[in-house]
Amino acid sequence: MSRDNSSQKDDIQLAPPVMADGRLLWALARDNGLDENSPYAYVMWCRDFAATSVVARDAEGTPRGFVIGHVRPDAPDTYFLWQVAVDSACRGRRLARRMLDYIGDRIAERGLTHLEATVTPDNAASRALFGSFARDRGAEPVWTPLFEREHFPQDGGHTHEPEDLVRIGPLGQLAAAEALWDSAELAAEADRLRQSAVSGRN
Repeated sequence: MSRDNSSQKDDIQLAPPVMADGRLLWALARDNGLDENSPYAYVMWCRDFAATSVVARDAEGTPRGFVIGHVRPDAPDTYFLWQVAVDSACRGRRLARRMLDYIGDRIAERGLTHLEATVTPDNAASRALFGSFARDRGAEPVWTPLFEREHFPQDGGHTHEPEDLVRIGPLGQLAAAEALWDSAELAAEADRLRQSAVSGRN
C-alpha cells in the first residue's frame, strides 16, 4: 500500500538522511524540545541507519522534520522508532504522520511485521499519532510499561519520565487484504468476460 510522499500539498520532500544531515538533525531536535542527545549519535544514525530513517526537507533543502529508527537486532521482524521531530514552524501540516507513513511503507516492503516506539504517559499527541497510524494500517496498538524512572540516571534532582512501549502490528495486513480483494475483483471480471463470450457464441 504505497503512498505518494512527495506531497502535492506543499514543498516538503521526504527522503533518507545523508551523513551531512547529522548535525542539522541534532539542532532540530534541540531547538524543538526533544531530549538532548549527543551530536555524534545523529551523525552515526545518518551513516548506519539511513535506510530506516527519513528526513523532511523544504524547498531549500533544509530539514524540517525527521524520524530515526532501526531494526531490532534481537527481533528482526520489528522496527524500533527512536525519535520523531518536527520543526515548530511546520506544525499543523501532518508532517509527523506523513513521515511515519513513509517509514511504515518501507519497513513493510522489507518484510518487517511490527513497529515499536516508547512514549511518556502524558504525551497525548504521540499516543494519538501512533493510534491513528495503527488504525489506518488495520493493525492493533498494544501499550505496556517498559522503562521506569529507576532505569534512568538521576541528574541534579531531575528524573526522566517513565516510557510506555507501543507495539503495532502486524503491518501490511491491510495491504494484503486489499490485494486479495483486488484479485477477487479481477477473477470476477474475468468470469464475467468468459460468460459474455460464451453467450455471444450461442
